[in-house]
Amino acid sequence: MTGLPEILAVLMFVAACGFLLTGFPVAFTLAGSALLFAGIGAALGAFDPSFLGAYPQRVFGIMTNEVLIAVPLFVFMGVMLERSKVAQDLLDTMGALFGPLRGGLGISVSIVGALMAASTGIVGATVVTMGLLALPTMLRRGYDPKLACGSICAAGTLGQIIPPSIVLVLLGDVISASYQAAQLEQGIFAPESVSVADLFAGALLPGLALVGMYILYQITVAWLIPKSSPPIPRDSLGIDSSTALLSRVLVALVPPIALVVAVLGSILAGVATPTEAAAVGAIGALLLAGHRLGETNSPAILIAVLSLIGVLVLTSMLDLRITRDDIPTDDLIGVAVAAILCVGVAWGTVVALIRVFGVGVLTDVVRSTARITSMVFVIVIGAQLFSLVFRGFGGDDMVHDLLSGLPGGVFAAVLVVMVVMFLLGFFLDFIEIIFVVVPIVAPVLLQMDVSPVWLGIMMAVNLQTSFLTPPFGFSLFYLRGVAPKEVATTQIYRGAVPFVIIQLACLVVLALFPQLATWLPSVLFG
Repeated sequence: MTGLPEILAVLMFVAACGFLLTGFPVAFTLAGSALLFAGIGAALGAFDPSFLGAYPQRVFGIMTNEVLIAVPLFVFMGVMLERSKVAQDLLDTMGALFGPLRGGLGISVSIVGALMAASTGIVGATVVTMGLLALPTMLRRGYDPKLACGSICAAGTLGQIIPPSIVLVLLGDVISASYQAAQLEQGIFAPESVSVADLFAGALLPGLALVGMYILYQITVAWLIPKSSPPIPRDSLGIDSSTALLSRVLVALVPPIALVVAVLGSILAGVATPTEAAAVGAIGALLLAGHRLGETNSPAILIAVLSLIGVLVLTSMLDLRITRDDIPTDDLIGVAVAAILCVGVAWGTVVALIRVFGVGVLTDVVRSTARITSMVFVIVIGAQLFSLVFRGFGGDDMVHDLLSGLPGGVFAAVLVVMVVMFLLGFFLDFIEIIFVVVPIVAPVLLQMDVSPVWLGIMMAVNLQTSFLTPPFGFSLFYLRGVAPKEVATTQIYRGAVPFVIIQLACLVVLALFPQLATWLPSVLFG
């Protein structure tokens, strides 16, 4: 029989959702609901206030978590690339490359969305940027507004699943803690660990498969309904020769792709941790912005780029730690060369900072980074208090009994969790879901011998789908805010529906074939 603590746990969750629907700030809603119900529970004898004594230690653990340092670095990287007009160059170039094909602009949007996802990982920024740049062009060229809006919304959500993604960084940290807690509950006192790098590797194939499914849909629609996505004559794009087109493609594609390869490649190759790779990405984005926004080419920035690549190569080949008592000669030479290269990186970074500051971009980027990072961590701190009080009411035991007692075993438990997360995604941001819901349900599912990497990727794809689903999908609201007035909200919703179906199909395929998420991490990390 359900007791008073369990009833208060459910009411606290319902109350938090109700406050959120009124528009009250998320972080204060989570923390305020927790304190309110903790006080009610203590007054009724259903909550032990000593649980709150663990809260300062939890906050301290968040602030000293090295993995979470990657969040402001990836945010800085994404905002800097956005402000340096990388997306605009990519859209213009991909439009020139694929425009003469039927559905070419839609294909371009999907490809640029994938590249921006791998470069920024910020859904709102990607949707707004492409909505401002691509949507007017697609409408002017005769594209069906529904197809154009759906393509942009879907491509913008790829930042949820394609690494390096802020969602995967936060989810990886929570899944890792949940996996260790699940093993300790099973009596395994030397628990295995799962890292953010595992989730990055696990998300790569599903993310690329999703991009391929988007492009296949664009091609199919262009074939079945030619009027919906007409071709664009290359003459009207200002490209007079194949050589000029090739040069434009190389100039637009090579720098961001090289940056993505440096960041993601260093993680997957085991050369750098996600936090270290995020630092490389932040410096690389700054150098790229300094090069793009400057009036002339700077040898200092070129030297810095080459030096940064040299440091990564040396790191992969030699042990550059200087705290060892005995350093072999080869490593000692490598340390000396790396120190010289770091001077080159520092020189180019200073030049890039001066250039970016001179055009008024740096201040805006730093403010945006501080605002987004502060929002993330304030929500995380509020979510920690919420989950602590929820556990104090015995809510975790209630969820464990509910999921483990479902008929159908593991399949039913995973299905229920996915449905609940999908519905919550309409009202809650991914940060609240990751730090409130996942710590409650993940340990229960992981005790059922579910792969932590597969579970994390399933959750990420699920959250991405809810971001896109009418009528509450956040991606749809972002596009509505920047779409021309002649585009009706119903057209945005109807355009998103086919892509939601594609997302759900991808989720089903991932559920049937977990190897899509687990194969690459097992190959790379064992």
